[in-house]
Amino acid sequence: MEIFFIIITLFIAAIINLLSKRKVVIEVVSVVSSLISLVLSIVVALKVSSLGIYTPGSGRFFSIDSLGAIIVLVLGFVGFATTIYSVQYLRQEMQKSIIGFTRVKQYFVLLNMFFVAMFLAITSSNPIFAWISIEATTLSTAFLISFYNKPSAIEGAWKYLIINSVGLLLGFFGTLLFFTSIDLSSVGLVDWQTLTSNAIHLDPLLAKIAFVFVLIGYGTKIGFVPMHTWKPDAYSKAPAPIGALLSGALLPIAFVIMLRYKVIVDIAVGPLFSQTLLIVFGLLSIVVSALIMFNAKNYKRLLAYSSIENAGVMALGFGFGGLGIFAAILHIVYHSCVRVVLFLSTGNLLLKYSSAKIFNVKGALKVLPVTGVLSLIGFLIVTGVPPFGMFMTKLYILSAGMKEYPVVSLIALFFLALVFVSFLKHFTAMFFGEKPDNIEKGENNIWLFIPQILFVTIIVILSVYLPPFLQTLINNAVLQY
Repeated sequence: MEIFFIIITLFIAAIINLLSKRKVVIEVVSVVSSLISLVLSIVVALKVSSLGIYTPGSGRFFSIDSLGAIIVLVLGFVGFATTIYSVQYLRQEMQKSIIGFTRVKQYFVLLNMFFVAMFLAITSSNPIFAWISIEATTLSTAFLISFYNKPSAIEGAWKYLIINSVGLLLGFFGTLLFFTSIDLSSVGLVDWQTLTSNAIHLDPLLAKIAFVFVLIGYGTKIGFVPMHTWKPDAYSKAPAPIGALLSGALLPIAFVIMLRYKVIVDIAVGPLFSQTLLIVFGLLSIVVSALIMFNAKNYKRLLAYSSIENAGVMALGFGFGGLGIFAAILHIVYHSCVRVVLFLSTGNLLLKYSSAKIFNVKGALKVLPVTGVLSLIGFLIVTGVPPFGMFMTKLYILSAGMKEYPVVSLIALFFLALVFVSFLKHFTAMFFGEKPDNIEKGENNIWLFIPQILFVTIIVILSVYLPPFLQTLINNAVLQY
């Protein structure tokens, strides 16, 4: 019952944070709860690698397959790193009188509830509970996006709340259409396995309509174009650790839930329909985000569009199938890790320069030498430069599409090259050149770059070596999806 203990631990941490009047207690409780979540996430991943599918208790409420275990593991690591960073990040903002104690308390209460909702979403054996949990992430993060209470942040939060709620409502309608294959009077709680085993009874036309609704619904949460419009505002206005969680944890969770419906519709109508849709949305996301990134003015919005582009790459991988699926799963892992590196590094830039505009950041490599180096490494990783693992995943995905979709692969390759040029253009302007006279040199605190170093190390290791249990999980997930 590791998942149960994770959820209970995080929920208790949120309650303690709500009641506590001491900042140090709030910080310690949050870090300890995220550490417990990380340890138990590793235990869950190891169990799934040996058992295939892990159903704690009776399996009535929780069920974790191989891909779910990978995401649980990612969530554990990303959650722990962002919590550690958040402690020092908020301390720095308190010193600058940007926020007060009440805001810190609200932040950690909402952060822990956000973790609860994400763990529930990815581990729930019931599609309706998964949907409710995803909706709960929307509610908890809306307040975190409007954290600084500025008009632009409140506007971004409302846009996030409305667009995601409408999208998820459509996704819920699609979920209900999938339920038409089951005689609900003879079944209790409908789980993923029941939906999959009854997929052959699903009307083909209804299955297609249902999947379109689900893809639009969960695709809104993922950030596929054209449902992406909330993302740049939300990512740019939220605190840096929340941006890392939205992109590095919530995106893959929504993606995996969408893939579970893909498995069902593939049984009902064959794989071509869902693959075509994923290819269309994937290519559109890459093309549009690449074009906007070239003229980006805000470095946090730049990372938001980069997230959209990488969601498109994942969609292409599952759309192309075969080797593309293996590469897409690995790409999800690399993407989550590099998001932590990039978003937390932009947090350091914001603390030092007090501006998220690219034009206002000059000579960052001299001002913040460690953050500068980490940011440049993150840029090389996320754009798929060898020898980092993202080079291989993008290469495998594009090569998987070359046989049946050569035009799509070539178009994607061109715009991925444009993404590299865009990052090079903006990062050169930000990190090189002379620093402004009014900016002091030096990192603010060691704990503001330790999480990034940890994740760069993880990416480097995973680029050359996959632990046997992780390799087993990926191989099993490829067979399933």
